[in-house]
Amino acid sequence: MKLRAPKVIVFWIAVILAAVGFLSFLSIIPIEASTGFWALVIGFVLLALGNLLKGL
Repeated sequence: MKLRAPKVIVFWIAVILAAVGFLSFLSIIPIEASTGFWALVIGFVLLALGNLLKGL
């Protein structure tokens, strides 16, 4: 399996989701903890898929 760099937009969406999840975990952003956790998970999964899939 060959890894590829994700597109720029996919990278930034993943970074924003991960940042929102992390900041909500630290209670800097006042959203529910489970929502922040899932934002963090989705951000990292999106980044992983961007590396694994060719068109993403």
